[in-house]
Amino acid sequence: MNEALIDLRAWRQFMAVAEELHFGRAAQRLHMTQPPVTQAIAQLEKSLGVMLFDRTRRRVALTPAGEALLPDVRDLLARAQALPARARAAAAGQVGRVRIAFVSTVGFERLPAWVREFRVLCPEVALELVEATGDVQLEAFARGEIDAGLMLHSPGAAPPGLARLAVSQEPLVLALPERHALAHAPRLRMAEVLAEPLVIFPRRIVPSLHDAIFALYHAAGRAPQLAQEAIQMQTIVNLVSGGIGVAWVPESVTQFRRAGIVYRRAEAFAPAARRRGALALPACETSLVWPGQATDPSLARFVAFVRERGAVSNATEE
Repeated sequence: MNEALIDLRAWRQFMAVAEELHFGRAAQRLHMTQPPVTQAIAQLEKSLGVMLFDRTRRRVALTPAGEALLPDVRDLLARAQALPARARAAAAGQVGRVRIAFVSTVGFERLPAWVREFRVLCPEVALELVEATGDVQLEAFARGEIDAGLMLHSPGAAPPGLARLAVSQEPLVLALPERHALAHAPRLRMAEVLAEPLVIFPRRIVPSLHDAIFALYHAAGRAPQLAQEAIQMQTIVNLVSGGIGVAWVPESVTQFRRAGIVYRRAEAFAPAARRRGALALPACETSLVWPGQATDPSLARFVAFVRERGAVSNATEE
């Protein structure tokens, strides 16, 4: 590429002449003498292969080619002038992109609020969101396709090898078909609940939480009667509403209103079941996770933002 075509000085000289329509006044504006300006314009025209100005002794005027170039040159120079400030903003995490994967339970309330507020605070940081289960997120991290993830797991059991920030803890609740006999019972007996067919996510999706649910059954001396596996929490709830079985779901899922579903919380269980430590209902935790070696300023700004918005623990790094 001809160097004259990317020389900003030449384009600044073009702009000055185009706006002044006088080589002498343009030179004064640029704090130069007239001959170098005249030579620079002539060299620019030679490099382009077109005339930019019509020159006579009485007047200087833009040619059609010069008129066509003027808006683009004005934009080019404005962008060039903004580069230093943009570089400083990028270094401070105020400009950039953060690719975030999230599990569906975060999408009910927390994530939409975070996205709205973060976009107001950092309008030039693009948040690219994709819904993905934990196993898919780990694969995406390995391929470098995401910068951070919001994962569901048992308390303290986030996937190793990632920095993490716990953002919420919540109990599991029992989802029952509305017409089921246990849906409106004054008190639930654990033995009756554990005898029901179970709708659950595959173990690969959230291994720690899957194991915690199975441990509840094993502690009672039972093996879960698997009715159906489903990946998304909404699908699990839909299957329960259709009478396929019961399910243990994070409490946040209760915000997903579905006809034919009743959610029963821990207080619905008989006091004897709640006192028995071995049969304590499992809980779950959601963590923001990201590669510990990540240095992207925009990601660091988003992590700091989430921490300020109510993380339940300090960030840890594996």
